[in-house]
Amino acid sequence: MGKFKISAKFKPDGDQPKAIKELTAGLKQGNKFQTLLGVTGSGKTFTMANVIENIQKPTLVIAPNKTLAAQLAQEFRTFFPKNAVEYFVSYYDYYQPEAYIAASDTYIEKESQINDEIDRLRHAATMAVMSRKDVVIVASVSCIYGLGSPEFYEDISLSLKMGEAIDREKLISDLAEMHFLRSEYLSRGRFRAHGDTIEIMSPSREIVTRIELKEDKIGKISEYDFLTGEALGNLEKVLIYPAKHFVVPEPVMEEALSEIEKELNERVAYFKKHKKLLEAERIYRRTKQDLEMMREIGYCNGIENYSRYLTGRKAGEPPYTLVDYFSKDFLIVIDESHVTVPQLNAMYNGDHARKKTLIDNGFRLPSAYDNRPLKFSEFEEKINQVIFTSATPGKYELAKNLETKFPSGNLVSKKSGVVEQIIRPTGLIDPELVIKSAKGQVKDVIAEITKVVDKKERVLVTTLTKKMAEDLAEFLKENEIKSEYLHSGVDTMDRVRILENLRRGKFDVLVGVNLLREGLDLPEVSLVAILDADKEGFLRSETSLVQTIGRAARNISGRVILYADHVTGSMKRAIDETNRRRATQTKYNKKHRITPKTIKKKIESIVDHELKPEIPREFVKLESLEDIAGYIKQKEAEMKTAARNMEFEKAAVIRDEIIQLRKLQMG
Repeated sequence: MGKFKISAKFKPDGDQPKAIKELTAGLKQGNKFQTLLGVTGSGKTFTMANVIENIQKPTLVIAPNKTLAAQLAQEFRTFFPKNAVEYFVSYYDYYQPEAYIAASDTYIEKESQINDEIDRLRHAATMAVMSRKDVVIVASVSCIYGLGSPEFYEDISLSLKMGEAIDREKLISDLAEMHFLRSEYLSRGRFRAHGDTIEIMSPSREIVTRIELKEDKIGKISEYDFLTGEALGNLEKVLIYPAKHFVVPEPVMEEALSEIEKELNERVAYFKKHKKLLEAERIYRRTKQDLEMMREIGYCNGIENYSRYLTGRKAGEPPYTLVDYFSKDFLIVIDESHVTVPQLNAMYNGDHARKKTLIDNGFRLPSAYDNRPLKFSEFEEKINQVIFTSATPGKYELAKNLETKFPSGNLVSKKSGVVEQIIRPTGLIDPELVIKSAKGQVKDVIAEITKVVDKKERVLVTTLTKKMAEDLAEFLKENEIKSEYLHSGVDTMDRVRILENLRRGKFDVLVGVNLLREGLDLPEVSLVAILDADKEGFLRSETSLVQTIGRAARNISGRVILYADHVTGSMKRAIDETNRRRATQTKYNKKHRITPKTIKKKIESIVDHELKPEIPREFVKLESLEDIAGYIKQKEAEMKTAARNMEFEKAAVIRDEIIQLRKLQMG
C-alpha cells in the first residue's frame, strides 16, 4: 500500500512549520476539531499537504464550490504526484430539480445535463477510496448528498483472477447486474463479448480490460488504451467496480419492489380517503411506471427517490454519502469554513421543502423524503477528525471544543484550539488601513485611483448594490478611468474574462458588490476601496471586511481605504485584527531580516481566444457543412481534454462554441 509523499521544490516557511507541527500533534492526540486560521497568501494548502503526509490518513477536503475544489485538487496533485488525488463534485452541467408550483398548478420535470467527464471523476474517486489509503478526495458540498450503498457497491464488484474457473454467461450476467451495457461500440460503462473474449471499459477511465477465456477458465487478463490502442500489459488479477453508484443486488431489489408497491397502495388509500382523486391517480400511474422499469431493466428515471428501500434503510435514517465510502479512521478538511459550514448546514431544509410539495400533491411517495442530503447533525456524527481552514473562522468553528480521545474511550473537553498561520513565506504583511469620511467618497476615491494607476497598479472598489457598481464604473469611464463592474448578474465566463483583463492591464479599476465570492487572486491590486464601510450588514460584517482587506495582501504597496462616518463594531474588530496581524508580521520580518516582495504570478488564460458573444472568427472560415462537422469533432475533443484537466471554465466556453456551431450547421 502506497504512502503519502510530498513532492515540492520548496519547504515549509513562515508560520507553516509551527502550524504543521501543532495540527499534526493535535490529530495524533485524538483531537476531533481543530481550526487553521491562515491569512490570505500564507499557503494553507501546502500546510495541509504536510499534515496529511505526517498522519498518513485518507482525507476528504470539502470546498464551497466546484471552481475552488478544482483548484485545490490541482494543487494537491502537484504535491502528491504518486498518490491518489481525486475530484468529486455534482456531475450536472445543468440541473433543474423536479418541482411542483401549486399556485399555478405547474409541474416541472427534472431536467439535467450530465457532464460525462465529471461522472468519470466521481467513479475514480469512489474506486480510489475503496481500494487504497493514500487518497485525497477534493469535493464540493455535494458530497453530503445521497449516494448508493458503499456495502452494495463493494459487494457487487467483480474480482477476476488468472486461472480462475468462470462461466461465460455468468460473467455477462454479472456485468449486466453491475449496470454495464452490452454494446459493439465501447465507451465508459459498456462491454462487448466476442466468443471467448470479453472487453470491459471501466466507468472511471478510458482503459479497456480484456478477459480471454480458455476451457471455462480465465486464460489471460490484459489492458489497453481505448483511444490509442496501446497495450498496457497483462494482469494477474483485476477488480471491476459497478458502472453506477446506485447498484442493488437482485434479492434486495425484489424486496424493495414489494415494499414500494405496499407504500403505493397505502398512499392511494390515503388520497382517496381524503377525496383527493387526482392525486391518487397521479401517484398510482407514476409509481407503477417506475416499478415496471425497475423490474425490466433494474433502473428508472428518478430511481434515487426510492433510495430508502434500495439501500436497506429505515424511514428517517441518514442516506449513504461519499463520507460513508471512507474507512472509519479518516480526516476531513473543510476549506473556507466560514462559507462551507453554513452551506452544509442549509442543504437539508431547502431539499425538504421542495419534496414536501411534490409528496403532498401526489408526484412522489413519502419515502422520497429519504432521498436527501445529510442533516448537519448527521454530518457531525460522521466526523472522525476535522480541520477547519479559513482566514476568518465562523462562530461554529471557534465554538467547537477540542475533543481528545484517550485509550479508555472517554471524551474529555479542552479549551477550543485555533492554530494561527499569520506569517507568509513571502514576507508580505497585511495592508495598511486608512479611514476616510463617506461624504464625498466618490470624489476622493477617484483621486486615490489616479495615484495608483500612475504607478501601473490596479484597484478594487466595493459597493453595496449592483446598481451602485454599474453606475460607479460608468462614472469612472466618463472621467477617463478604465473600469469594469462585476457582480452576480454578470455571466460566469464574462467574469473570467474581466478578471484576466484586469490583471493584464486592459483596464485599471474593478468595481463590485461582493468580490469575495470571485476567489480573487490578484497580485497587481495595491488598493482596495470599501465604500460605505459603516453600513452594518452581511457585506460589511467583520468577516466580509477582513476577507475584503485580504485582497490587497499580495502586493507590497497594499492599502485599504474604508469610507465611513463612524466606526461600527464590525469595522473596529476587523481593524484591530488586521493591525494585530500586521504587528506580528512586521516583528517577524525584522527579526529574520526579511524584505517583503510582491507576489509574481504568471497570467494564464483559461481560454485560448477572446470570449465573444458572436460566433468566433474560426466559424466563418468554414466553407461547407462537412467542414463544420469535422470542426465540431475537433472542439468536442478539446472540451473533453479541458474537462479531464479540470479546466471547467474552458470546457464550458468550448461547449458553448459547439452549440453555436450546431446551430450554424442546421442553418
